[in-house]
Amino acid sequence: MDITYNNPGNLKHRSDTVIHNGIAYVSGAIPFDSSADIAGQARQVLAQLDERLAAAGSSKERILSATIWMHDVNRDVAAFNTVWNQWVVPGRVPARSCVQAVLQQGALLEIALLAAI
Repeated sequence: MDITYNNPGNLKHRSDTVIHNGIAYVSGAIPFDSSADIAGQARQVLAQLDERLAAAGSSKERILSATIWMHDVNRDVAAFNTVWNQWVVPGRVPARSCVQAVLQQGALLEIALLAAI
């Protein structure tokens, strides 16, 4: 099987998405504007993920798994879930992990996905 690396910014340290054997491995996305609240940052990240999935030939309807890192899970998970639940496709909710972590650039969250092509 071939492996496809989608790296539109020609980054030296990662690809946005790697595709292998019918699965898109979407790297972690953080918000562009870390001054926004958790809901605003979540909307930014989910929009990026929509774009990455589309570029890989997939969509949020085909997400298998999501890993979510949050700066403060206990404080922010309820507000995040409101945005997340509006974004995911009913009946196609992926397996999900949500953990607390120190994140780069002042972000309140980062999300990585695995999706079927």
